[in-house]
Amino acid sequence: MALIGVFDSGVGGLSILDEALRQLPQHDYIYLADSANAPYGEKSSEWITARSLALCKHLASKGCDAIVVACNTATAEAIKQIRAELDIPIIGVEPGIKPAAMQSQNGIVGVLATEATLKSDKFNALLATLPDHCRFIKQAGAGLVPLIEAGKADSEETLELLGKHLVPILDAGSDTLVLGCTHYPFLKKSIRKLLGDSVTLIDTSDAVVRQLKRVLEALPQDEHSAKRSSILFISSKNNASLLSMSQDLLTSDLNVYAIDSALLGEVS
Repeated sequence: MALIGVFDSGVGGLSILDEALRQLPQHDYIYLADSANAPYGEKSSEWITARSLALCKHLASKGCDAIVVACNTATAEAIKQIRAELDIPIIGVEPGIKPAAMQSQNGIVGVLATEATLKSDKFNALLATLPDHCRFIKQAGAGLVPLIEAGKADSEETLELLGKHLVPILDAGSDTLVLGCTHYPFLKKSIRKLLGDSVTLIDTSDAVVRQLKRVLEALPQDEHSAKRSSILFISSKNNASLLSMSQDLLTSDLNVYAIDSALLGEVS
């Protein structure tokens, strides 16, 4: 019924794609991973904006009816510019600090995100709208994204680094943890090893896809054809690796989709 582009700096946006396939399985998808340049969280605002805009234009040129910027860093730095230059719906992601503030029992919320997201004007503007009684413990997850990109989400190396990042959040007594990067839902198993079940985890994938669903319902509807829904995987680094990671990380049954892959060259 619709062709939906899902863009991320790497494989993190697969957490959004997985939820989209669960809620909206009838549509066609293009998943674009800029893994050659991951992680975005350590790059300049100017670079992130220019690169994100170029890749979203690439998706628009493929005929996408809507694009999900499934990267917190790209959303924070570039979504305003992307929306200004493209005339199709653009859905972004942002750390779920508002629902976290509402769910926290003790008013202490940990936020694990990239450095770029935590420093962004968009994030801090959102933070300023929340009640003063809630305290947010902001922690940059430096080094986690490259490990996830390397297929090491469940490794001892990742567990050790994650444990170090969670120390300030634990020491502050947080009862709620915001996963402020789309890569981080793939660390849930490791986080539970470290924290147990006492801390509530906030992942915004469901909210993002519900917003996508609302956007799609407002678009003109075509008759749904009898063909299999398809997923096109595009990587700026290695499409075979992206396909392999997708098969490992996605919980959706990819066998019910027509799968294709392509290699994305440099986008200027």
